[in-house]
Amino acid sequence: MKKLLVALWVLVSIHSFAQSPVSTRLTSGVDLGMAYSTNNYHPSLSYYQLINIGEKKLFALGWTVRFGAFYGDNLNYYTAPARLTRGKAGFGALGAPLITDQIDTVRYDYVSMTSLNFGIRAQLNLGPVELGASADLLGLTLGKSRTGRYMSSNGQFMNTDTTSAYFQGPNMFQQSRPSHLNARLLGDNDRGVLSTEVYARIRVSQRIGVKLGYQWLTTEMTVSNRDIIADNNRFRNRAGMTYLAITFPVFQ
Repeated sequence: MKKLLVALWVLVSIHSFAQSPVSTRLTSGVDLGMAYSTNNYHPSLSYYQLINIGEKKLFALGWTVRFGAFYGDNLNYYTAPARLTRGKAGFGALGAPLITDQIDTVRYDYVSMTSLNFGIRAQLNLGPVELGASADLLGLTLGKSRTGRYMSSNGQFMNTDTTSAYFQGPNMFQQSRPSHLNARLLGDNDRGVLSTEVYARIRVSQRIGVKLGYQWLTTEMTVSNRDIIADNNRFRNRAGMTYLAITFPVFQ
């Protein structure tokens, strides 16, 4: 009897939500797409949910979850922390003064990583055409370790015998991994893998849409040996890519 009552309550709740003013304003769907530019590939699967605002439902605001992979060939990653890229004075881990505007480079023949991010999305509804933008806010990234060529004129790291060595000669080749934490902190304060996107979508039917857009994707690598002069082991690459996706509406 209790199970029957619980099942009945669940059905009534679902029916009530389906008839509520909030549910009639909800739009959700899945985007299956690929962003591409020379040497950069970013396939992704995104789920979004939007609330249409106003009687005409012209504007919508909501959230999105994006699962994506990144593959890159022959890429340069540059010094990431804002305290270095903005040229602020400071001191390294061993008390050595930092060099103003010091930007080092790590070059990779190939990188790959997989990320899961939560973000926000805004959209303008113009009948069968929708214009919008979305941005990742927080997430996690995993990926294989890669060997990069560390290019720095004065960077040094600590050897296992507690002596320091320059990133030169054989020491130029350093092991790295994708940075795990993704967080949008604005500008060069950002960390990890983050995507920003603008798009236009055409509703082909009630069950499918075609989405064309442009993505700005930031990826980040962490080098195993920290530069003790700049006190840094984070390096960033930014890429702009054309984006094409198929949308499958869930409900609208």
